[in-house]
Amino acid sequence: MTLTLFQVPRLVFGPGAFDNAVEYLSQPGVRRPFIVAAPMHRALASRLHPQAQVDCTTNAEPTVAHFERLLAAARAAESDAVIGLGGGSVLDAAKLVAALLHSSQTVTESFGSGRLTPRSTPLLCLPTTAGTGSEVSPNAILLDEDDASKRAVISPSLVPDAAFIDPALMLTVPASITAGTGIDALTHCIEAYTNNFAHPLIDTWALDGVRHIAAHLVTAIREPRNLQARTHLALGSLYGGLCLGPVNTAAVHALSYPLGSRFHIAHGHSNAVLLPHVVRFNIDAVPDRYAAIALALGAEKMDDATATAHAGLRKLWKLIDETGLEMRLSALGIPREELPGLAAAGLAVTRLMKNNLRSMTQRDAESIYYAAFEAMHQLR
Repeated sequence: MTLTLFQVPRLVFGPGAFDNAVEYLSQPGVRRPFIVAAPMHRALASRLHPQAQVDCTTNAEPTVAHFERLLAAARAAESDAVIGLGGGSVLDAAKLVAALLHSSQTVTESFGSGRLTPRSTPLLCLPTTAGTGSEVSPNAILLDEDDASKRAVISPSLVPDAAFIDPALMLTVPASITAGTGIDALTHCIEAYTNNFAHPLIDTWALDGVRHIAAHLVTAIREPRNLQARTHLALGSLYGGLCLGPVNTAAVHALSYPLGSRFHIAHGHSNAVLLPHVVRFNIDAVPDRYAAIALALGAEKMDDATATAHAGLRKLWKLIDETGLEMRLSALGIPREELPGLAAAGLAVTRLMKNNLRSMTQRDAESIYYAAFEAMHQLR
């Protein structure tokens, strides 16, 4: 299968990458950058460029209406570059601002794959969480309030010109966010490897991403200022982001979207709730693939691929349990009667469902939601 990669031209990784970004921006060419930053990063953003206009209004799950206000602010500032500084939602918003800043196209016209016009505005991204990999992906997500659904824009125009990944920026991320974003990154890697469009080149990144995250996520949660653990998480997240463009995710992400759009469950947490149940659904269809995932998670090799894969499922469940994330939909305030509708909404995300290695019916999707509703013990 032919594979096309759209890569960030300048990728700087490691502690101190933030200083490299400051130096990069000090060169001639950028005079009035517009910085989209998380609310807690205003002081950090002001260090990037002396003439920057900083907007710190973007938080989790940016909506279409919020994005349009953001775009209007960037245009009013006559910005000549856009910088994203924050988690995945912040970076997604910044990427779309850069893409549409000097375009007559509306954001709703860009929903889908390959519809966005070419970007002319320089774009830099600095992630402050290890989760979405947005700093290297061609994807951006907005919440469409009209039908309470998540809308994706997928285009090479969304791949930044430069990404600076500094694990030192992640040392103050709270435990719950570290857990959710870490499982999000882990899900990217697992779903890229167990995918109808899996490719040997992407397999390398995906499996290595699983290894880095599985070995260091719990340490980063318990020892938040452990720079080594944060660096491994950031690397795993980067690998997951590199998987998103050419391969993308599958049923876990499709089923998690309605939990975020309808009930505002954080994206990584939604993935964590559903991931082991979707793995259990898929596992016997492709045991060899899940056996490789199991070994990357740190499970022992068993007598055959199926047994190894199920050992990996137990390892996965234990890892998520150790993050401290609540795994019962009932405890997250999701009414039981909403589950069939959530299943239907997840199945409607066909751009991701088509990637799943086992086809899924409405009954299958409902079974996954019911398993996640109350039954933490089912996978122990």
